[in-house]
Amino acid sequence: MTETVRGRVVASYSSDSIVEGPDGELLRCLSKRSVGKPYCGDYVRWRRTGEHEGAIEAIEPRRSFLARPNYRGDLKGFAANVDLMVIVSAVRPPLDPGLIDRYLVLAESLGLDALVYINKIDLAEDAEHEALLSQLAEYAALGYPTLTGSTQTGAGIEELEAALKGRTSILVGQSGVGKSSLVQRLLPDLELRIGALSHASGQGRHTTTETTLYHLETGGDLIDSPGIRTLRLGHLSSEDIAQGFVELRPYLGQCRFADCKHRGEPDCALAAAYEDGKITPRRWESYHEVVQAEEKDRR
Repeated sequence: MTETVRGRVVASYSSDSIVEGPDGELLRCLSKRSVGKPYCGDYVRWRRTGEHEGAIEAIEPRRSFLARPNYRGDLKGFAANVDLMVIVSAVRPPLDPGLIDRYLVLAESLGLDALVYINKIDLAEDAEHEALLSQLAEYAALGYPTLTGSTQTGAGIEELEAALKGRTSILVGQSGVGKSSLVQRLLPDLELRIGALSHASGQGRHTTTETTLYHLETGGDLIDSPGIRTLRLGHLSSEDIAQGFVELRPYLGQCRFADCKHRGEPDCALAAAYEDGKITPRRWESYHEVVQAEEKDRR
């Protein structure tokens, strides 16, 4: 019997996966029921069963796992072993700091690093540009790297590539911010790569609706996924959301009441930190908006 070989899943379907071998070969692999379902980004041990075909014998332990709630609220996985979440916003449509906050909460809950990237910076007038930089400074003060750029002019692309180097990253953000154009900039031969995956699947079925891992020429891997276009945090508790606002963490568990909701209760440590200027008014308000929205969705 042939030895197992380490590979990485670059696309996963309902019953099989495309695995990249150590020499770059793409193989269509089935996995045993006892192995479980592999997801895009998983590292696996596989055994060759034919020309460009194999069997997945084991899935290596994951360092992170991304899932999204389905219409019933159950979590459905779609990517594994991601290191960095790139939150893409833009000058048009206007920057939505509240949405960025929600993505940061999600990244924190998954144990991922996060980077805030503002696209279409070439569309900003001088005053608007200054306002954007001021908003980005709030995130930088919290420890999140921030970048600006434009897929039209190429500004900021080299800086983004440098931030992605050596890591597995995923792009997230609302519709219209230019994620697809950004992927095209980072992967100029994207159509050829999609064609290679379609050929490897044996059925010519790979499309841009599949979660797919691509290697960046400048180093690192990029997972392009439709699975994180919509953002729901209903699977997170109020405590999880509070942990996701990093500036609140030093004060959690220090309130007089263990079940403090941080909504006007006496001796609330978070409210005291806010009054002392350790939490900005916008982020304080955003935290309460996120908690209340998710509590409403769960009812």
